Amino acid sequence: MLTVIVMVRMRSLLAFIIAFLISFTMTAQGSYCENTLININLDQYPSETTWDIQDSLGNVLISGGPYTNVPNYQPQYINHCLPVGYMAFTIYDQYGDGLQGSIWGGQDGSYYVVQCGDTLVYGDNPAFGLDTTHYFVSDFCPPPPPVPGCTDDDYLEYNPLANVSDSSCNTLIVYGCTDSTMYNYDPLANAMDNIVQCTYDLILHDLIGNGWVFGTTLEIYQDGDTTAFFMTNGGFNQAFTIDLYAPAPVSAKLFISQQAQFTAVECGFTLIAPDGDTAISVQPPFIQPFVCYEGFTYCGNICEDIVYGCMDTLAFNYVDTANTAQSCYYYPGCISPAYLEYHVDTANTYYTDINVQDSCNTLAVFGCTDSTAFNYNDLANVDNGGCLPVVTGCMDAFAFNYNILANTPDTCIPFIYGCTSDIALNYDSLANTDDNSCILPIFGCMDPSALNFMPQANVDDGSCIDVVYGCTDPTMFNYDQLANIDNGSCIPFTYGCTDSTAFNYNPLANADNSSCIPYIYGCTDPSALNYSAAANTEDFSCIAYVYGCMDSLAINFDSLANTDNGSCISIVMGCMDQTAYNFNSNANVDNPLSCNYSAGCITGDSIPYWLNDPCYAWVIDVDNYCCDNEWDNICQATYDYCEGTWVGPLPKRIANLLKITDLLGRPAKMNTNQLLFFIYDDGTVEKKILKK
Repeated sequence: MLTVIVMVRMRSLLAFIIAFLISFTMTAQGSYCENTLININLDQYPSETTWDIQDSLGNVLISGGPYTNVPNYQPQYINHCLPVGYMAFTIYDQYGDGLQGSIWGGQDGSYYVVQCGDTLVYGDNPAFGLDTTHYFVSDFCPPPPPVPGCTDDDYLEYNPLANVSDSSCNTLIVYGCTDSTMYNYDPLANAMDNIVQCTYDLILHDLIGNGWVFGTTLEIYQDGDTTAFFMTNGGFNQAFTIDLYAPAPVSAKLFISQQAQFTAVECGFTLIAPDGDTAISVQPPFIQPFVCYEGFTYCGNICEDIVYGCMDTLAFNYVDTANTAQSCYYYPGCISPAYLEYHVDTANTYYTDINVQDSCNTLAVFGCTDSTAFNYNDLANVDNGGCLPVVTGCMDAFAFNYNILANTPDTCIPFIYGCTSDIALNYDSLANTDDNSCILPIFGCMDPSALNFMPQANVDDGSCIDVVYGCTDPTMFNYDQLANIDNGSCIPFTYGCTDSTAFNYNPLANADNSSCIPYIYGCTDPSALNYSAAANTEDFSCIAYVYGCMDSLAINFDSLANTDNGSCISIVMGCMDQTAYNFNSNANVDNPLSCNYSAGCITGDSIPYWLNDPCYAWVIDVDNYCCDNEWDNICQATYDYCEGTWVGPLPKRIANLLKITDLLGRPAKMNTNQLLFFIYDDGTVEKKILKK
């Protein structure tokens, strides 16, 4: 099976023209090519997969596979520089199931060809059988489009996507603490000064607790750096530390060998920030090998919380972490908890006066000092926090309202059994203890003659439905939507045209199906000239075909014909005399005036005139020299004399014709095709046979 997919990328007309020209100029030199990424995402049968890229002449430029020593599903990334021109990418599967691993309980594969950030081949359909071919054009990467903006990262207006500076950089960045609630808040700062690096905790997980199989590695990527980790302790978890930049993206990918492909589901990892936030976490068995997991790091900022306290190291209440001053105390009062003075208000505990002495005078008596409490002790002067509130209630364990928490007696209520559900039919408002005797209402129709009679109902809800007989089949012609009991009266639909004025009216139909056809009159004979395919009713207007030439300008025009049969013969006028010089064998209408005849003289045909010219015929008749020798001045003068344009006496060579006789000496006229004798006054006699 061969699947062919054509994908032609045309970045621009100019790029295509340039690529076309270079395919003839630079391909021969082999000096230009575009970097191309070929991505093959394998299924669980990598040894069955191969591929190649061929140019328009069928030359294989690059190929790959079979992948016999790689883990299942491992993506393959191949970078190759392709020349400009038409290409064909073909992927093959030895077994014939393509990359469709899902039909065998696995995952499907895919494949892509990417050039200049543009995907030229989309291999999203894994079910390609034995092979599939994609055609594409490898051409020049167009320059990135201009993106105006601030290109200086020292300014707040900086645009990382901009490649053309447009003078929009206006505000210089001033780093500092921008949180006004912090101790080191900087009102001049316009950008938070973040901590750029810190140590993250990386925890590798193993679902079984036996560590990772050799060949299983987790790689952490950031800012072009790669750090690899793998479990070595054979336990459920193993911790590592890694320094990362912040704030910045970070990614991770699990790599496995062919031997470790079946234990990859046991692996996982968690990347934790110093503040306890999780940047990335993939718990087993949900990790996928060779898949890139992405997160974002954050190490905090330089802002410091306000810490109030005494900042004098000589004071009794000095706080070494304080950055905002509070009152300092230098001498304590009573410092023994056994005395009442120790437990008085803390505002009187410390003194700034250096002459104050200790004031422990009255022994402390601990107890409940709340006179409203259940266990109030009127001798106590220091509350021990153990006061119990007064709880009044029934303290009889056999009473209905017995309160186990009560410590002060109150009214007891005896048990009264009955139905305590107010929705029950036998609800007892005096009962305080349910005896399971409640009869719950069952709503329904209680009329035995109704369609929906409900025998178990004990409360009629007014839902009874009267019995209505009729056709209850909605597929029938006389379906009665009000009927609830079928009485066997259903009539099936008979579809057809119910319009009695229509051509196909069906008197048995009871449901019109919009099939009515109106009467259309016309000639219904397919052999007639005016046959109408749309007509369904004969109107006896048929006209028989009469074939012939219908061109009135043709020589064989037939005025009775109504159907041209292609027999028309165009009129060709011309000379039809076969003895004429310009006889036209194609002519079918004679034009005798157009015929030209040759005198057969030595001067040649039509030189100086055709024999049709009577003056020319007379000259060569009276002066044989003009025909047999040459056409000289005397001949021309004689011709002009005949035409009446000659002025002066005729040349002497011209003799006067006395008479014309036939062979017997009888006077004759100048008849054609007859031997004649021309007798002149100079005694000369000339024999001639005049030709037509």
